[in-house]
Amino acid sequence: MTSAVALHGVVKEYGTGGARVRALDGVSLNFPQGSWTAVMGPSGSGKSTLLHCAAGLDRVTAGRVHLAGRDITRAPDGTLTELRRRAVGFVFQNFNLIGSLTAEQNVALPLKLAGVRVPRQQVRAVLARVGLADRLRHRPRELSGGQQQRVAIARAMVTRPAVLFADEPTGALDSASARTVLDLLRAMVDETGQTIVMVTHDPVAAARADAVVFLRDGRVVDHLARPSARQVADRLARLEG
Repeated sequence: MTSAVALHGVVKEYGTGGARVRALDGVSLNFPQGSWTAVMGPSGSGKSTLLHCAAGLDRVTAGRVHLAGRDITRAPDGTLTELRRRAVGFVFQNFNLIGSLTAEQNVALPLKLAGVRVPRQQVRAVLARVGLADRLRHRPRELSGGQQQRVAIARAMVTRPAVLFADEPTGALDSASARTVLDLLRAMVDETGQTIVMVTHDPVAAARADAVVFLRDGRVVDHLARPSARQVADRLARLEG
């Protein structure tokens, strides 16, 4: 399958001299187009670093990164910024919505920041896609946590990105809201061929993905295809033990 994101022998180090820390140690991974991959591992295993390097938010120390058909390893900052605006969506645990803006305005914000004319119908269509057609003019304080996260997903999707990167997208939600968000992500993959790379600590969330990759000490140590939540939890427990 064609890769939406590919890492080849990626090393990422922070610090210098005796304080140098190797967060990623020779990671090679392919994330196929139209697939959902969960990335898991103990605290400090390199999950978030992997996400940041794959998305072009952080430079690798060694190795190569391909994103949306481009080798971004040594790409200039301006090129990376443009590629992220065009081809990448981000969803985080904390919804990062602007409190003074409506749901519709929050979703349109990435387009405005990129200097793109905001097609209102496109914004409203993506809010309808996440089940919030009747919440266009509501501000974040008027929405539940699950609804706020769906606004954040709509904001990430309005540019129709090649890849959606999600960092603990259900971490701040109750179980019912988390299930709604996971159902939405699953539908995006199955119905529109969206590619999702998601960092999570939750076996239930990971089990909704097509595949789960496990990291430990900056290395890929296991891979499960379409696992159950119990299988994910058991494997994670062995890694943390």
